[in-house]
Formats: sequence, C-alpha cells, structure tokens
Amino acid sequence: MAIGIRVLAVGKTRTRFIDLGINEYLKRLRPYARTELVILPAAKVPPRLDEKAAAAVKEAEGRAILGALSPGEHLIALSERGQELTSEEFAALLQKLALRGESRLAFAVGGTLGLASEVLAAARTVLSLSRLTFTHELARLILLEQLYRAFRIIHGEPYHY
Repeated sequence: MAIGIRVLAVGKTRTRFIDLGINEYLKRLRPYARTELVILPAAKVPPRLDEKAAAAVKEAEGRAILGALSPGEHLIALSERGQELTSEEFAALLQKLALRGESRLAFAVGGTLGLASEVLAAARTVLSLSRLTFTHELARLILLEQLYRAFRIIHGEPYHY
C-alpha cells in the first residue's frame, strides 16, 4: 500500500515537547508512508476578537490550506464536528482509500480558531480526533500518532503497549 500523506497545519508548533513528539512520529512513519508536515502561516488574531474578526482569521487560514492542496489529494479535515473512529476503523479507512486509488491524502489541521467553513465544505472526509478539545498543536501530534498506529494495525503489528 503506497500512500503519501501531507498534514497541512496552520501556525508553528511553539511547545517543545509537542514538537519533539511530532518529529518522533514523522520518523516512525517513514517505513510505512511518505509523510510530510506542511506548516502554513497563521493569520494574526486581533486582541478584540469578535465574530467578524474570527471569521476573517479562519477565512485567511482556509485560503492558505486550500491553496496548499495538490491536485488529486483527498482532503481530510479535522473538526470537532467530524466523524469519530476507533483506531481500527481509522486503519480500515486508510486501507479503503488506498484500495480506491486515493493514495494521496492531505489532513487539514486548523489554527487556534479551527477550520474555515470553506475547508470543511471542500473536504471529502471530516474526522474528529475525540469529543475532548485539544490545542491545534496537540491535534497534530495525536493525528501523527494515530497514523502510525493505523499503519501498525494494517501491517498486523502490535499496536497496544
């Protein structure tokens, strides 16, 4: 199963332990899939954030995400309103997409305010990592860990430690 994965993430990772974890899982994913973390610029959040300003921030970041997509990529958006899957179901989804010939995946992880409605509308799949709320930085790490776990499941390797 040759698969390419790009994680399109808004804003730099500023927490050192999260950055170390991201790098660790990118390294662990190498034997399974070409995986790339693409950091997109975060829009400046004004000190007085009202609904209109929040929408403008998300819209600017959404344009960056949609502009970073490559032709033929299957866009998977991460949203609290997305479908929740078990690790086994996530692995099955990756296998199903690969079998359908959709082996180029782009996961969209929004900035501090989440994803723009345009990104959610463009996504072919919308997933939630949990009903719990995570920072956008932590969501990147959790996504990469779950991708690694999914590939271990797909390859019949132990995945519970």
